Amino acid sequence: MKKQEFKAESKRLLDLMINSIYTNKDIFLRELISNASDAIDKLYYESLVDSKVEIDRDDFSIKLLLDKEKKTITISDNGIGMSKDELDHNLGTICESGSLLFKKEKENREEIDVIGQFGVGFYSAFMIAAKIEVISKKYGSNEAYKWSSDGVDGYTIEKSEKDTFGTDIIIYLKDDSDDYEYSRYLDEYVIDGIVKKYSNYITYPIKMNKTSHELKEGSKDEYIDVEKEEVLNSMMPIWKKNPSEVTEEEYSNFYTDTYYDYEKPQRVFRNSVEGKCTYTSLLFIPSHTPYDFYGKDYEKGLSLYSNGVLVMDKCPKLLPDHFSFVKGLVDSPDVSLNISREILQEDKEITLISKSIEGKIKKELEDMLKNDREKYLKFFENFGLQLKVGVYNDYGMYKDDLKDLLLFYSSEKKSMITLAEYVENLKDGQDKIYYASGETYDKIDLLPQVENFKEKNLEVLYLKDYIDEFALQMLREYDGKAFVNISKEDVNLDSEEDKKALEEENKKSASLFKLMKETLASEVSDVKFTNRLKNHPVCLTSKGNLSIEMEKVINAMPTDEHIHAEMTLEVNKDHPIAQKLKDLYETDKEELKKYTKILYSEARLIEGLPIENPTEISNLICEMLSK
Repeated sequence: MKKQEFKAESKRLLDLMINSIYTNKDIFLRELISNASDAIDKLYYESLVDSKVEIDRDDFSIKLLLDKEKKTITISDNGIGMSKDELDHNLGTICESGSLLFKKEKENREEIDVIGQFGVGFYSAFMIAAKIEVISKKYGSNEAYKWSSDGVDGYTIEKSEKDTFGTDIIIYLKDDSDDYEYSRYLDEYVIDGIVKKYSNYITYPIKMNKTSHELKEGSKDEYIDVEKEEVLNSMMPIWKKNPSEVTEEEYSNFYTDTYYDYEKPQRVFRNSVEGKCTYTSLLFIPSHTPYDFYGKDYEKGLSLYSNGVLVMDKCPKLLPDHFSFVKGLVDSPDVSLNISREILQEDKEITLISKSIEGKIKKELEDMLKNDREKYLKFFENFGLQLKVGVYNDYGMYKDDLKDLLLFYSSEKKSMITLAEYVENLKDGQDKIYYASGETYDKIDLLPQVENFKEKNLEVLYLKDYIDEFALQMLREYDGKAFVNISKEDVNLDSEEDKKALEEENKKSASLFKLMKETLASEVSDVKFTNRLKNHPVCLTSKGNLSIEMEKVINAMPTDEHIHAEMTLEVNKDHPIAQKLKDLYETDKEELKKYTKILYSEARLIEGLPIENPTEISNLICEMLSK
């Protein structure tokens, strides 16, 4: 029999597809099952529009047969089948798609979905096949034909025998090699797993004989192997059922089974959209932070389906990073894919779906914040850090979308509040949002700089996460109110009269501060008296955009970069230590230097900064105590 050659373009594409495009060999089964489903869809459609075609939808099925002796896998369907010309046209020319043409020709397809592209995905089977035979009998025809090919060299078509209409695809597996174990596809549990992963929601039953080890009837200890036909797929996905028919427990069970979580989700939301992009989504917010969520190996993304067929386990393009904690899936007939269905193109459909999902997630979080504060607090405890990172990342691209979802600890409420709630409680004449940073809320509450704000009943936001201050600097302001770090040197709550008096006091002590600054060398940029302290003797303040807390965060990163905030040592003008320093300047400048070092070390300790020479400071303190 004369072998027909593939067209030159098809030959090159076939070679590329087998060796380069498909990276996951398991998807061959997804492609062939999808094609089988399409063939059944076509016949079912004919039964809807042609009264002569008498078909019972319940009779449709896709069958898998594994033959370990012959090393073959057979995928059979009782769909519309193919004639000789259709075999030649659809399988002889890669990228010719009977399904695609069918979709274009039929205008009224409300009751049918065609998901495959016969002539493209079909050839993925050559990744594992030494030879493929396709035996097909067109519905209504008395003749069957066999298409056969061992790959790039070409194909043959000849008459064959087949009792029923439909198509059988017989794959002769390659021999095992050092690189790959092709015989694994003869294991029924491997095939079962692939079907459940990729084709679980094909709308027709996928059947396969499975062997079970059962107790022999009438025996107490003798077991025999029993072969039974089983349906491998569940067919109806939970997200395609009527929402009113799905219980909360069913959603929770789907979530825990699919994402291997031991706890039910905190929130479930489902959405169906039609218009510029058509899709259904089923999304979950976990009740706790996954153990690897903040690790480098964590993969974000939603499962992407096309009419119930899994395309990608995790599609990262469907979720922005700040919502990477969301789990779930998207099912869309509009997804534009490349020919392997594995890698998404940068197309408008994906972009539209992504933006729609992002808006839906934000709306759900806003609803939770407004109507179920307790649940939102738990959510924010788990994933609030990711929202704040989202404010800072991408040069603040998403800051306006996320700012109203943020929570910060309030010095007055002793609880988490929104920025909007802070602004609602502003004192008359207050035009700034004050904050302080530290390791814990308790430590921030004890900062010397906080004391003055408490006395004046000014609310301060406490920031303890490493990203907090970076996020606020990216926001810059909220509702026209600038964010101000109370540890900045230029923050002053004094009256104009008090400011002038302090300025005069600092001028008088200029020579004292010069000596203290020289004692500390380059550690501080300035030393001065302050009114910002009440009971504490000293504190450190910073100049410019780099705060002391930001210095700690950046220097803690695993890089060789070490930076230093520009700091001022401020001494409480009304504390007894101020007079002591003045006296020492007049009587014992060497002793003054010792006091300066101790006071500076004390201020660093309060800020959670390390002391460069703790031994020296310890000796100085002991020396002072022994006098």
